[in-house]
Amino acid sequence: MKTPVLSAGRLLRGAALALCLTLSAAPASAQTKSVRTSPPLQEAAPARVGVSAERLARIDAMCADAIRENRIPGVVALVARHGKIVYHKAFGMADNEAGRRLKRDDIFRIASQSKAITSTAVMMLWEEGRFRLDDPVSNWIPGFKDAQVLTNYNEADGTWTGEPVKRAITIRHLLTHTSGLGYGVIDGDARFKKLYAKAGVVDLFTTEPVTIGESVERLAKLPLHHHPGEKFTYSEGLDVLGRFIEIVSGMPFDVFLQKRLFGPLGMKDTGFYLPAEKAGRLVAVQKPEGSRWVRYPVTFYDPDYPIKGAKSFFSGGAGLCSTAKDYATFLQMYLNGGELGGVRILSRTTVDTVLREQVGRDLFGGGDKHYGLAFGVVTEKGQGKGGEGSAGTFDWGGYFNTQYFADPKEQLIGVLMKQTQGGDDNTGWKFRQLVGQSVDD
Repeated sequence: MKTPVLSAGRLLRGAALALCLTLSAAPASAQTKSVRTSPPLQEAAPARVGVSAERLARIDAMCADAIRENRIPGVVALVARHGKIVYHKAFGMADNEAGRRLKRDDIFRIASQSKAITSTAVMMLWEEGRFRLDDPVSNWIPGFKDAQVLTNYNEADGTWTGEPVKRAITIRHLLTHTSGLGYGVIDGDARFKKLYAKAGVVDLFTTEPVTIGESVERLAKLPLHHHPGEKFTYSEGLDVLGRFIEIVSGMPFDVFLQKRLFGPLGMKDTGFYLPAEKAGRLVAVQKPEGSRWVRYPVTFYDPDYPIKGAKSFFSGGAGLCSTAKDYATFLQMYLNGGELGGVRILSRTTVDTVLREQVGRDLFGGGDKHYGLAFGVVTEKGQGKGGEGSAGTFDWGGYFNTQYFADPKEQLIGVLMKQTQGGDDNTGWKFRQLVGQSVDD
């Protein structure tokens, strides 16, 4: 999808708008100190936190086998318990064509793992009393005020008709993928793929000089899959919320995350785009070609978007890059009830709200999981099936084959980082199962 280069007039209007937002918004609050101080993630012997080193070694064998069987080119795996990293290893290659081996601190495109971070940023502003979760998003982004649900689509010319929504799209709808928005190029409905492409909506990643503000304005003019609140449809709602964060905070989205979340938590390798000095640590996206792994080509996106191009599109739903340790740090903050290193990101009561059921199980997970405000969450039924963790375990993954989970009952974190498209990978479920069986207390 090509987007025209920004004209000088558009740049000036954008700068003026940013200035107005900065002047009109309330001053951004710094994160508060906490009465408790949990130390940052540090490595420790497994036995200190009730984990068996011998059982963890089964993860070594699983990862080595997956690479030998050509299921994946490489992987970084991390396990932490009670705030201590007990397993953190890299296997295989970061870039087979370049002959570069994978390292523990290499940087991965985390795609939809960005969503939980954006949701957390929304809840940080919610804690400041800026809005209520059931407020219409049109209070801040007026284009959504006249939202319509698609009723007819003309394949010949791409025109459509719709009916007015029964209820306004709210912040909660956007957080829970129940707004009715779609996901364009990866949408399951071909009509929405065409509508989003025609309108120039950016779905995931781009090297073109476009902003989330521009893309969200286009998105707001398009029809919805269904009436808000009636179904779970995976969507660009978190990109809309990235723009919402800019408007409410008066800061560019990337600046807000750095100042309010990544900086305080010490997530030094997490961001939308990489500076030149970190570009060599970006893991290549690879695909299988016969018996080899080769770099994934440019398709509807350029895989090198984190290190080239305009670097102006801050996708709240899919745009961030990170390391296994940085993402584990984010998850540890949640296991700590919203605090890490003496800095309070969220209240314990807010964390409880985030993990509570927000989407009925008839709409999500079939009873094995429910969806909260940021994560899928394992239910008692899901725990009983085995291999998913305790009830209350929260998780998600990313488009480039990354996975994570955090189990509050066991105080256990697992992060598995890969960068592939295609292939026959079974490491996700195996890793989660093997992490669970390593508990020894």
